Amino acid sequence: MDDSEFSAWLEGMARLSAAQYALAKARLEASRVPGERLDAEPDPMPAVKRRRGRAETSGTDALGEVERLKVASAGCPHCGAFEIAPWGWSHGLRRHRCAECRRTFNAATKTPMARLRKREGWMTQAQALIEGVSLAKAAERCGVHSTTAFRWRHRFLTAPALDKPIALKGIVEADETFILESFKGRRSDLPRPARRRGGRAKHPGLFFENIPVLVARDREGATIDAVLPEVTAVCVAAGLQDAVTSANQLVCDGAMAIRAFARRRRIPVHVVPSPGKPDIATPDIHLNNVNAYHSRLKEWLRRFHGVATKNLPNYLGWRRAIEAWGEKLTPQNCLLGSLGNGPYQQLTL
Repeated sequence: MDDSEFSAWLEGMARLSAAQYALAKARLEASRVPGERLDAEPDPMPAVKRRRGRAETSGTDALGEVERLKVASAGCPHCGAFEIAPWGWSHGLRRHRCAECRRTFNAATKTPMARLRKREGWMTQAQALIEGVSLAKAAERCGVHSTTAFRWRHRFLTAPALDKPIALKGIVEADETFILESFKGRRSDLPRPARRRGGRAKHPGLFFENIPVLVARDREGATIDAVLPEVTAVCVAAGLQDAVTSANQLVCDGAMAIRAFARRRRIPVHVVPSPGKPDIATPDIHLNNVNAYHSRLKEWLRRFHGVATKNLPNYLGWRRAIEAWGEKLTPQNCLLGSLGNGPYQQLTL
């Protein structure tokens, strides 16, 4: 590019939209030769792969932008420092070197996504998670076997399953729901005859065939859920961790375990009669939000025709991330959450 073309290009930058500017910035950063300073000229051949000391593109611009955001927000996964520099490419991902510990890493280092191959299909898999398509459709889209699609699904969901808010604010609604126990995928040693396509419990509520799931949700939409081994105060405390404190007001439907948990932690608790609708005298005390979340969760799970109980925490995290991202749910953000930087910013290193 000669000087006149370069001047015209610079003048056109003022008319770029926010999305166009982000794309241009990601393209310029992805085109840098390893070891160059940030103020150096960009590589005029960003699409050329370079191995053994040569630059190599990371696939799509979207994946490169996700990598940049992950490294910029988390820093070095080994020591936490933010003084890092580009350090070549490896297996389609840009590598970096920390100035403090002198170790190299990429965006997937020390995350559940580490050493996961075929990175050209990651964005497609993220879109499949957003849409909640079947494993067969996800495998077809990504060009992988169905067993690989299953492994990918749970590698992508490992970090979101751990991504929960540190604390809930103000009024917190807490209630348990029950999901049918499932041994889906288990081929032998079943404790009961196999069912077809999920099945139904003989009795609703607290029953040996049902798995209790506790959901706590504040009025801003922050949600914590947990699979309970038993419906006891100890299990409720373990599921909620320290997210609910005496600074909150806990609303429940009178469940003994939740009330015992609140009494031990000295948390103000309000018991509403079933079905948890607000009273005229206290319109803010109700369970409408958490009950609505239960309904959305079960309706969303129905497409899977039964979820293996051992994998249930991953599916809870999947749904929780969808709700937390809201309108910002994009393949880029979905992949960012799988790399340990989810909507609640709980880095899983």
